[in-house]
Amino acid sequence: MNTQVATLVPSQPQALPFAPSLHVRAFLLPRSEGNLLVYSTDGLATAFEKPVARHYLNHGHEAMFASEPIDAPVFVHEGDRGSVEEALHVRGTFSRRHTLDDDFEVIPTPGHTPGATAYLWDDGERRHLFTGDSIYLSDGEWIAAVLDSSDRAAYLESLELIRDLEFDVLVPWAATAGAPYHADTNRADTARRVDAIIARLRRGDNA
Repeated sequence: MNTQVATLVPSQPQALPFAPSLHVRAFLLPRSEGNLLVYSTDGLATAFEKPVARHYLNHGHEAMFASEPIDAPVFVHEGDRGSVEEALHVRGTFSRRHTLDDDFEVIPTPGHTPGATAYLWDDGERRHLFTGDSIYLSDGEWIAAVLDSSDRAAYLESLELIRDLEFDVLVPWAATAGAPYHADTNRADTARRVDAIIARLRRGDNA
């Protein structure tokens, strides 16, 4: 069952050029310590009314959507810095798991790309996990995206890490057009869904 995520402010959906049935969004996280923006789409400069203190990317492919970037410092894993800097100035990089202001955790999850990173945000009521393309929603199902350039072994390790995280809402970068852009979950549901992805990847599937 999906319910409205009241604390998240989504951008307008944007179709992926190479997969138009999928729409991507960026999300504003309202915080007293400074609003954060997760993911990237085109036209961010006018997408939100509130100021943004930091802009976090999950992985380098998001830099393809960099027209009219928002006026905020960009942060990305050092493994994807090169691809991002082709389109956006990167203020800072990271390589290790860490927490910002006790409510926003940065969790490297390499595999889809070398620098793919999940973000876990606790808004005081629910915990939201932003997985980028490492796990996205296809008609409500949790799906992986193993590319020719992906590291399958690292991807599997990252999925095992995600499976053991405690979170209430999955918020990927991409979801099927017209379908919910997030999914409510719990420990048992997360384990079942992520284990299904792991089993598919271990037998050689790419999703």
